[in-house]
Amino acid sequence: MKPENEEPGKFSTPAEVRIIRILPGPIERVWDYLVDPEKRSRWFAGGPMEPKKGGKVELFFRHKNIAPDETPPEHMKHVQDPGFKMPATILRWEPPHVLSYTFDEDSDVTFELTVQGKNVQLVLTHRARGEDLPSITGYAGGWHMHLAHLIALLEGTPRPPLWPMHAKLKAEYQKLHAAAPLS
Repeated sequence: MKPENEEPGKFSTPAEVRIIRILPGPIERVWDYLVDPEKRSRWFAGGPMEPKKGGKVELFFRHKNIAPDETPPEHMKHVQDPGFKMPATILRWEPPHVLSYTFDEDSDVTFELTVQGKNVQLVLTHRARGEDLPSITGYAGGWHMHLAHLIALLEGTPRPPLWPMHAKLKAEYQKLHAAAPLS
């Protein structure tokens, strides 16, 4: 994994985290891993996605698909198996460059893809509003972990252990968030 792909995300405000990763291209391949339910289920969450602005999304989180041999912490067992569904609505659909959708109750996530030679720069921005604000550090650590799994899939390398990485990142992002700018 490239060193820049291990960098933590940055909080531009206490409600927004931005994570930048460099992925092996081409851009259409990366786009497919964002929108194809089967491919997305291997690094994040499966579920159907209606390919248009205003389209409905049903994210299905079942981490047994990502880390089948791992035992999650007690409070995350429901995420491992049987999983849960999260409805979302597409806010931006601009293939193969921008995908944005609502996330949880009061958040949205945006993926921006830019070609860089044979690689693709992915900029992920997660914005929390209202009730989701206390969860921003969990979202940040979760995205960091899931993007590490996406990179491993795209590079054809072993994926990192999910649950140990999740616990470590949660603590790291809580420290980073405490130092975030106030505006």
